[in-house]
Amino acid sequence: MLLFKAAYCRAFQAAFRAALPILPYREPEIVPTCAELPRVFLKENVKKVLIVADQGVRNAGLLAPIESALTKNAVGYVVYDKTRPNPTVDNVEEALTVYRENGCDALIAVGGGSPIDCAKAVGARVVYPNKSVGKLKGLLRVWRRLPPLIAVPTTAGTGSETTVAAVIVDAEKQHKYTILSFPLIPTYAVLDPELTFSLPPNLTATTGIDALVHAVEAYVGRSTTKETRRLALDATKLIFENLEIAFNDGRNRDAREKMLRAAHMAGLAFSKSYVGYVHAVAHTLGGRYGTPHGLANAVITPYVLDAYGKSVYRKLRDLAVAAGVATRQDDAKTAAEKMIAAIRNLNAKLGIPERLAGIKEEDIPTMARLAAKEANPLYPVPKLFGVKELEQFYYCVADWRDKR
Repeated sequence: MLLFKAAYCRAFQAAFRAALPILPYREPEIVPTCAELPRVFLKENVKKVLIVADQGVRNAGLLAPIESALTKNAVGYVVYDKTRPNPTVDNVEEALTVYRENGCDALIAVGGGSPIDCAKAVGARVVYPNKSVGKLKGLLRVWRRLPPLIAVPTTAGTGSETTVAAVIVDAEKQHKYTILSFPLIPTYAVLDPELTFSLPPNLTATTGIDALVHAVEAYVGRSTTKETRRLALDATKLIFENLEIAFNDGRNRDAREKMLRAAHMAGLAFSKSYVGYVHAVAHTLGGRYGTPHGLANAVITPYVLDAYGKSVYRKLRDLAVAAGVATRQDDAKTAAEKMIAAIRNLNAKLGIPERLAGIKEEDIPTMARLAAKEANPLYPVPKLFGVKELEQFYYCVADWRDKR
């Protein structure tokens, strides 16, 4: 990366970090179970709700406890269940039409990060009726208060119930972009482990590693605080202790509850400390090919951490100690190598591949440019990479890499 570009990135990041104490971050109010939703409806004077979900969530019967709570309290509702795994602009506009045509005054997002992100974008469009989703993308474009938004995660991974971000795909341009604004933080988060019991092992794996990546990227970046470091370390510990258990026994309530808590903490950590190049690269793969976000993060992470080199040794040692894969007696480089190896080993135990199918070599330069545009200067990464350096990560994870 050119020297003046690097200086600009670091100056931008320093200014943003200095502003952290005065920025209007908030945490959603936690609701432990769906049975406690009636007090939320009463408090917010909710009359009619749009439930945003996907077909998988609906077919698994996960809307039933929410629908029951709404019906018992005479709150009307309508369901939009067409959200795609990487929510699109079309999803947002379709759901917005349902919201308007049915006179809704609140949103409940049920599912993983996709329905939650879709609902956030719907809320933004409700309060900005004359602005397209594309005009709301980027940093701090949404300032108006959204309708009450209740996030009900059914995966333990994205942490989207805590964050300022909504990630949406422009399917026409095959590009995934982010809306980053404080009003997008949900008003409430329902952390009910029973809603995660039916999550299949493969999604338990990729969403769980997604949460780990949030914690890791939040911790190794340059905009950490005492609070975000604590949250990231605690989340890392819980994930290494419980993800395999949840993967092997989906109805283990204790493991599911702790994974929900870990994902929530990791979400709080990266909301303030941000993510890094893993996410930037993963977003381009999701936008171009529809690669599931958690899967992309899981596969990419070891390569990016390797490339950061000595800039992350000390911090990776902290994470390795929290994960129980190293001790304080290990030097920083050794502990960092153990942490990266532990992530690769955990991926393998969870059946996550080392490579990704479908990457086209001719697409790599474009995706690398988009990743660089997303990350620089916003993400406070430990080491700055330019477009050419980012291109290498696509080659690393492409399934045809070893066939040449």
